[in-house]
Amino acid sequence: MIDLEAAFPYIDTHTAGHPTRAILGGIPPLQGRSVREKREDFERRFDHLRAALLHEPRGHAAMVGLIPVASEVADFGAIFVSSYVYLGMCGHGTIGIAKTLAFTGAISPETGNSFTLETPAGVVDVQLEWDAEGRLNAVSLKNVPAYMGIEALEVAVPGLSTIRTDILYSGMWYAMVDADALGLALTPENASAGLALGWKIKEAIAKATDGRPEMQGLPAPSVLFHSDRGRGAARQFLVLASNKFDRSPCGTGTCARMAQLLIHGELSEAETYHAENIFGVPFTATLAEKSEVNGTTGYAIIVRGTAHVVSQGTLYLEKGDPLSGGFLSR
Repeated sequence: MIDLEAAFPYIDTHTAGHPTRAILGGIPPLQGRSVREKREDFERRFDHLRAALLHEPRGHAAMVGLIPVASEVADFGAIFVSSYVYLGMCGHGTIGIAKTLAFTGAISPETGNSFTLETPAGVVDVQLEWDAEGRLNAVSLKNVPAYMGIEALEVAVPGLSTIRTDILYSGMWYAMVDADALGLALTPENASAGLALGWKIKEAIAKATDGRPEMQGLPAPSVLFHSDRGRGAARQFLVLASNKFDRSPCGTGTCARMAQLLIHGELSEAETYHAENIFGVPFTATLAEKSEVNGTTGYAIIVRGTAHVVSQGTLYLEKGDPLSGGFLSR
């Protein structure tokens, strides 16, 4: 006989390689009217479940969790939880939850070609591409507006010369770093080198931006390395932590990068931006509209990608397990 403390049904998907674990049950009711308030309640009362459900032995450092919640202003709501921080918005996770909803039958060609999703960062519009057999082929999301937060910030990085970076918001903060200028090859074989370099840069940027009012309430900017693949195309590698990178091109990061290109005139508003991950799997991005955000121009970007179902099951917390709460080794 096994004495269980809790059980959590889940579905795992991956979007261009990066995981989304949708926790479909077992979470106690969350307080709050908005998705942001519910996320804050989860963080305040149930943060221990983040480690238990995402860390080893049930997950790993790169796992991203998604908790579906009811929304008063959109068709669905979602809280994004990563192994280290809570996310305001997650592009690959939005594509992942669309795939999960299709897999469970919550959405289908009969329910239509779109839905709205309330995230802690705001409501995003999701478009669905169904094939003739009713399969979900691709998902496009119109993200919250991306905008320039800090332009041409110079940061002294230990062991490197001073680097210059633009820092943009697109649901999270991202620091744009030219991988080619640093001689960093964005390949699967070079992922460890990219992690080490990116983490060193991220720590330096976190120190340089600490206390800035625009950064309050969100994690320090993650480092988005980009490597040119021709006009309007690049390979991207996002460093999130010393042992964690985004396997996808990063949906919200792609929005930030396209906004940067538009701001600097390196891409026209009519062009499509093509971003690929280190495995060559693409996202595409187009400009939907512009608006004023915090006294500057905001760019609502549409990102298109695909997700695939990986597994379905139940996560158990067994009483007496000394590692039931989860662990990460750095």
